[in-house]
Amino acid sequence: MSPSSPDRPFIQRLSRRLFGAREPATVGEPVIAQVPAATLPETPVLFDDWTLPLPSALRKRIQAEVAQRLPAQAQPSAAQWRMIFSRTPATQVVAGAGAGKSTSLVLRLLVLHHYLGYELASTTVITFTRESRNDFIKKMLQVFDLWEIKLSQQQAGEVVRTFHSRLLPLVRSLPGLAQVQAFETLGVQEQGASGNPFDLRINDAQRALLNACYSALLTRDSRFRQLIAALRLQAFALKRLDRDHPEVRKRMTVTALAAGRDEELCDLLEDQWYHAGVWPIEGIEPQRKAVTINGGTFHCHGYIAELDAWVVLGVDPSADADMTRKGARLPVRAEWAVKRTLFQAFCDKPLIWLDTYQQGQRLWGALAGSSVAGPGFDYQVKGDTAAAPLLDAFAATAGFIENLGLDVSAAIGAMDHALLGDDSGFLQALALFWPTFNDFLHQQPPPVMTYNAMFATLGEQAPENLALVPDSLLQGMTHLMVDEFQDISPQIVGWVRACLTEVRRRAVQRPAATSLLCVGDDWQSIYGWRGSAAHYFLAFDREFPASKTTRVLLSDNYRSHQHIIDAAEHLVQPVRSLPGKRGKAREGLPTIAVQVFERNDRQLAQQVRAHHEAGDSILILFRKSSDKSLIYNELSNLLKVDYSSGERRIRLLTYHSAKGLQADAVFLVGDCRYASEPPYRNEVYRLAGFAEPGQADAYDAAQREEILRLAYVAVTRAVRHCYWYVEPARGETAAVARASDRVAGNKPWFEDRRGAQ
Repeated sequence: MSPSSPDRPFIQRLSRRLFGAREPATVGEPVIAQVPAATLPETPVLFDDWTLPLPSALRKRIQAEVAQRLPAQAQPSAAQWRMIFSRTPATQVVAGAGAGKSTSLVLRLLVLHHYLGYELASTTVITFTRESRNDFIKKMLQVFDLWEIKLSQQQAGEVVRTFHSRLLPLVRSLPGLAQVQAFETLGVQEQGASGNPFDLRINDAQRALLNACYSALLTRDSRFRQLIAALRLQAFALKRLDRDHPEVRKRMTVTALAAGRDEELCDLLEDQWYHAGVWPIEGIEPQRKAVTINGGTFHCHGYIAELDAWVVLGVDPSADADMTRKGARLPVRAEWAVKRTLFQAFCDKPLIWLDTYQQGQRLWGALAGSSVAGPGFDYQVKGDTAAAPLLDAFAATAGFIENLGLDVSAAIGAMDHALLGDDSGFLQALALFWPTFNDFLHQQPPPVMTYNAMFATLGEQAPENLALVPDSLLQGMTHLMVDEFQDISPQIVGWVRACLTEVRRRAVQRPAATSLLCVGDDWQSIYGWRGSAAHYFLAFDREFPASKTTRVLLSDNYRSHQHIIDAAEHLVQPVRSLPGKRGKAREGLPTIAVQVFERNDRQLAQQVRAHHEAGDSILILFRKSSDKSLIYNELSNLLKVDYSSGERRIRLLTYHSAKGLQADAVFLVGDCRYASEPPYRNEVYRLAGFAEPGQADAYDAAQREEILRLAYVAVTRAVRHCYWYVEPARGETAAVARASDRVAGNKPWFEDRRGAQ
C-alpha cells in the first residue's frame, strides 16, 4: 500500500491513539483519571559528532566575495560572521531588536548550498508568519542572484517555510490522509479570513463543524447535556450582589412599595415582549411565580424545567426611557432597576433575568440545543479579558493546552478541580467535547485535522507515524534554520526533535549531518498567552543537546539610537534572560529620551501631525480596540490624506502585530498590564513542567514578565522618537502589574512628563 492510499482503519487507529476512547464520568468529578506526563521523555540524540568543513582559506574566500558583491551597509559584523560560519551541529543565535539577522540567515544558506554543496532540498528556513516568509524569499532571491544562482519563486518557497506549511505535506503522506485539510484554514478563501494558523478567531466554515459535532454529542451523551445545561444557566443567570452593596442598601428601603405594584409591572412588561414578537419563548413555560424578596412578594414571568430556573423579563433599551405607569412616582425603567437589584441581593433560587429582546432570542437558541445553531451562549473563562461563544472558548482553551504539549482530556483530568471554581464544569465539558470533535474531523470527507493534532501525529510520542513519511519529504528537515525561536511552543518542539531524530535514524552513513540553527531573542517572547514558551530558547543546550554548540550574541542594533535601546532594556531588567545581553547602537546617532505622558489623545494627535509634516514614518500602537477607535477619531482626516497619498507613512497596529516593524516615530497608547489570575492556565503550566516545586502561579508569573517584554518590543520599534501615553493607575490594586511602573524618571533615557502637563 502506498503512503497516500486511503486507509480508514489507519485513521481510526490514529484517532484512538491521539484522542482515546473514554467512559463518561459522573457530574462533578474529574473526567479523566489519567495523568499526563509533566515532561517529555528524555531528549533523544539529535546530532552526531561532526564539524562543518569550513577551513580558514574557504572562510576568507567567502568573506572576500561578500565584500565584493554586497553593498557596504550589508556587510556582516564579526558576530554575524560567527553565525554564518558556525561549524557545530547546534547553533543558538541571540539576536536583539534591530540586529540585522535576515541577511545573515541568507548568507548562512548561501554558504551551505553554494560553497559546501549542500542540496537546497535538505534545508529548511522556518519563519513564523507568511509575511516574514515572503520577505525572506525576496531577500534570498536577491542575494543568490548576485552569485548567479538562478532560483524561481517556487524553488525558494520550497526552502523557506512556516512550521505549518512544512508540516502539512508530511502529514499528507500518511495512509488515508493524502487530502487532509487543516481546520485552521477552512473557509479562508471563501470568507476572506486571514489564514493565519495562530489566529484564534473562528470563521463560519469552522463554526459549522464545531456546531455539528456539538449537536451530535448533545443528543447522545447525557453527561455532556448536564454539563451544558449548568453552563447555560451560569451564562444567563442574574449575577449576585452583596447585601452590603450601596445600591442594595438604598433600594431595600422601597421594597414594600415596589412589591405592592409588581404585578402591574409584570403585566406591562409581558405586553411589551409579546408585541415585540419575543414572548412567550419556546422552552420557557409562561407562568407567574410569586417569590419572597426581602420580605416583599415579587413575581417571575416563566420557568425553565430543564434548568430548574425562573425567568424575569426586563425593559428592552428600545422602550421609551420616560415611560411611567399611571400613579407611579418612578419611571418604569427605574422601577425595574429597583426590582433587579433586590433580586440580585435576596433571591436564592436559580434566576435568569432577560435585559433585552436579543437576550431572549439568544436564550431561545440556547434552549433549542439540538439544532446546528450551536450552544447559543457565551462563556468567559476566568482570567480571559472577555466572554466568547462557548465553542470558540472550547477551541481557544484546547489550543492553549495542546500548544503546551498536553492531551486536553488527560490534562483536565489531572487538574486540581478544587482550584478551578466555576471553570471546572466548563473544562469537564471540554474534556468530553474535544476528543469527540477531533474524531468528528477525521470522519469528514476529506479528513480534517487541527494543526496541533498534526504536530502530535508526527511528534515524539508517535515515532511509528513519522517512520511512514517518505525520505523525499523528510529530507528537508535535515538542516533547519528557525527564526523567532523564542516564540516556539512545546508541541512544535516535540515535532522538530522527532524529525531530527528520524532523519538521523535513517542515515546510512555516519556522521549524519543533521543541524539546527535557531535565531531568537528571549526579550521578545510575547506569545505565552497562546502557548508559546521562551523556555526552549533559554534552555537551548538542555533541550537540543549536541556534542558541540555554538552560541552567538548579536548585540549591534542597526535600527535605534542608544537611549531607545537603554530605555527598552531597563523595562525588561527584572525578567529572567540569557546573560551578557546589551544592545549597542551605531556610533554618532543623536539620542532622544523616550517621553512618557498621561493619556491625552488630542496632544498625541498634535504630535503625530507634526511628525507627519516632517516626513517621518509613524507607528501608532494600541492595546485595546477601543483605543484604536478613539485615536482614529482624532486623526481621521490625516489618516485619509495619508492613505490617499499612496505613501502610507502612518500605521495603526496592536503592540503584538508591530513585531518586526520599525518607524521614525512610535506612539504607544496604553499600558501593558496584567491583572488576571486564570486558575486553569496555572494548572496547565504545572502539568507541562513549567512550574517550580510547589509554585501555584507559574502562568501568572510568566505573564508578569511577558508584559515587560511586550513593552520592550513596542519601544524598540522606534528609530528616533518614542512617545508613551499611559492612563493613570486609579483604583488599581498593587496586584495589577504594569510595565509603566518600570519607567525611571532619573535615567537619561526616560523623560517622565506625567503630572507635569
